[in-house]
Order: sequence, then structure tokens, then C-alpha cells
Amino acid sequence: MEHTTIARDPEDQKLSQIDEDKVLEPQGFNLRALDNNAESDQDVSSRFIKCLRTWGVESRGIYPVPVEHRTDPQFSKSFFVWLSSNLNILSFSEGTVGVLVYGLTFRQVAGVIVGFNLLSALPPAYFSTFGPKLGLRQMVQARYSFGWFGVIVPGVFNLLSMMGYNILNAILAGQTLSVVSGGKMSWSISFFGYRILNWYERVAWAPVLLVYLVVLGVGGKNLTSGDAPLAPAKNVLSFGATVAAFVISYSALMSDYTNYMRADVPSWKVFLSSYLGLLLPVTSAQLVGAAFATSFASNPSWQAGYEAAGVGGLVDVVLSPCGGFGKFLTVLLALSVIANMSPTLYSFGISAQVVLPFTAHMPRYVFSIAGTGILIPLAIVGSTRFEETLVDFLGLVGYWPSTFIAVVAVEHVAFRKYWAYDILDWNTPGRLAPGIAALGACVVYWTDRKDDGGHWIRGWVVLDWDIVRSATNVGETGVWTINKKRGLSDPLVFS
Repeated sequence: MEHTTIARDPEDQKLSQIDEDKVLEPQGFNLRALDNNAESDQDVSSRFIKCLRTWGVESRGIYPVPVEHRTDPQFSKSFFVWLSSNLNILSFSEGTVGVLVYGLTFRQVAGVIVGFNLLSALPPAYFSTFGPKLGLRQMVQARYSFGWFGVIVPGVFNLLSMMGYNILNAILAGQTLSVVSGGKMSWSISFFGYRILNWYERVAWAPVLLVYLVVLGVGGKNLTSGDAPLAPAKNVLSFGATVAAFVISYSALMSDYTNYMRADVPSWKVFLSSYLGLLLPVTSAQLVGAAFATSFASNPSWQAGYEAAGVGGLVDVVLSPCGGFGKFLTVLLALSVIANMSPTLYSFGISAQVVLPFTAHMPRYVFSIAGTGILIPLAIVGSTRFEETLVDFLGLVGYWPSTFIAVVAVEHVAFRKYWAYDILDWNTPGRLAPGIAALGACVVYWTDRKDDGGHWIRGWVVLDWDIVRSATNVGETGVWTINKKRGLSDPLVFS
């Protein structure tokens, strides 16, 4: 395997140009020593922690992964992580939002789901290619754009986003998940780390796919396209924004699941594996959810089940002809949230160490435990308003990932030319960017502004409670464009 090095000069750091698909490793910098520092016996304060290591529990947090430890040749793992993570009841629920909240027809919903997911899966899939080359966690790499201190801001937003998704998953799983797993399975998988998590995600999708096939087989004959009138463009764009937010929020954690892969794995293979792993399950599950929501008018019992117990009640009614087997499948669908919550809790620990740098020496799994403790009471509080919580959360969550993607992508492509990273500087504030420009770009983007016609426009995600600011003013036709100054997508308004 060919290694391309980054030379270090006593007075100045000189970077040698390398191809994007080459290995990045600083010359004269002992990554093995850094790795030993991350997981050395000196940091082990008890026999319990030593025992956990013998069981294969990963303790590494935000420390870079040395080249010699990037030995995983199975790039397809990225596909299965996101396949299992997104082929779940939360994706199904997101599909119902277009019909039940925004009043779209199935044709409109299908077009939005397919179109927006095709585009929105591109940034996170691209970010996944950074892991094998750099060995850095996603939020640690962001230090090279936002700075050592500045990255704390997107780190906090990432923590809130991941906790929000876990709350939504916990609410959806409800009492079924609590009875079956005692609320412990997601924590257990994220606790053990990379190896166990990847093993679980390789098999977790299969039973959920079975559930969806049976649901379609039993309820498919009662599906209708509906006869509702076409919804206005503002509703289409608003739903499109929630669909986009659902996927692009993964951008802040993609390389967390590829940084153990071999550094010489072709980037296009990692990209394609991640892209399909995101696109296929999200699109499929959302389309199924939209199809069943559209058919409420001709199936009153479905609507009654949904109103009584949400998506779980809907699925339970659809599968009622199957008797006890239908109940079993409903439980399986509830348990599907485990595959989504596990990687989220895993990355929760990574972002927590970026936000709280003084905890970098602590084992990563400590934060999986803490995240679970925070999750439970918040899920109980939000369980009474799931639909409103889902819509408002997806609207809010879409703001910060769009700016995060723009800043990190521009830094990577325009300024670092795909290669100019010195891994030695990952934890040295003085050698990283100040982050003023990155944070300034985010502030400018988040600031309300008016177009030439006097219409209020804010970003490309519209909050449910703030819809008048941008979506209301969209006429019969709306398009999306790239703002060259900010590198972000904005809705244009036509009078």
C-alpha cells in the first residue's frame, strides 16, 4: 500500500500535494503512540474497564485512528449501517407527514420524497469518504474548518439533533419497546462500539423488511391514490424541507462509521455504499407511509388506529387479519428503532467529547450511558405531542446541517484541495483555523433577509411556527437555486 506523507519543517509546515485517494499520514508523527495514548493502560483506572476491552468494547473517542489500525476492508458495512438505521418506523412516520400535515396528494408526496432524497443523500455520502483517508471523526475533522473552539457550536447542535431523533424513536416505539427490551438494547449496542454495532446493523434490516412486505401484502389491496386537490407550492416546499432535513443531518457523523476502513479503499466505493444505504431505505419507507396515509379516507379503521396510537396503531390495524403473527410483526417494527438509536448514541459520545474537550480521555461508552439517561425523561415529556414534535423538530434540525455541509465542503474542496490536513494539528488550537469565517457564514445565513420584492426569506428549511416568513410568499411556482455567496440553497419567490 502506497503512503503519501505530509512533511514537517522545523520552522514551517510544508504540505506535499497528494491525490484524494491516497493515504494521509504526517511524516515524523507517531500515530501509534497517539493511539496508545488514547487507549493505554495508564488511562485504565479499574479492572472493570480492562475487562471491557477484553470483550471487544471500543473505548476510543475522538482520537484519530492510525493508518495501521484502519484495517477494515469491508466498505459495504457503510451500506448496512444506514440500511438498518433507516428502514424503520420513523422513516415510515415521516412519509405520513406530507399527507396528514401538509395536505399533499400521493403523487406530490412521491415526487418530493424521491426528488429530495436523491439530492439530500449526496452530501452525507460524500462526507463518509473522509473517514478512511483521514481516520478522523466527522466533528473532529470539522475543527479544521470551524476551529478548536468554534466547532463547539455545531457540536452542540449535533448533540441536540441526535438526542431529538432518539426521542422521536423512543416515542414511536412506545410501551412495546419498553416491554420487550426494557429500554436497554440501543444502549447496549452503542456501548460496545464499532464492531458490535456493525454486526448488528448487518442483520437488523432483514426482519424489518419482512414486516414491510407483509404490511404491503395484507393492506396493499386497500390502498388508494386519493382524490384530494393538488396542494399549493408552499406546502410542497415545506414538506420537501422536512424530507431533506431527515437525511442531511447525517452529514455530521458519517465518517464516524468509516474511519476504521482501509485507507486505500476507493472513495467511490465508500460513497456509493453510503449513498445507497441512505437513499433506498429512507425513500422506500417514506413512500409506504405516504401510501397508507393517503388511503385513510377509504379505510376508516386505519385512521382510527392512527388517531388512537399513531403509526404503531395504524400498523396494528393493518396487520390485524394476521392475528397473533400480526402482533409479533408490530413488535418487530417497534424494535426497528434500535437500529437507528444505536449509531446515534454512538456518535453522541463523539460529539460530546468535541463539545467538552476535557473529556477526551474518557472512554466513549460513558457518553452512551449518559445519553440514554437523558433520553428517557425527555421522551416521556414529548410523547403526548408526537406529530407536532416531529414536524417542528425536523424544521429546526434542517437549519444547522445545511450550513455545516457548506462550510466543511468548501473548506475541503476550495481551501484544502482535498488533501491539506495535518493530523498532528487535530487537537492543537493554535494550528487550526480560528473559525471566525465559518461561524460568520453561519450567522449570516441564519439571519432573516428580504428579497427584492420585500418578501421574507430564511434559509431553505421552514419551521412550522414560522411558515409565513418564507413559504407563504411562494406563489404557484417555486424553484431552488444556489446562493454563490453562502453556498446554500434558498427558495426563490415569484410574484
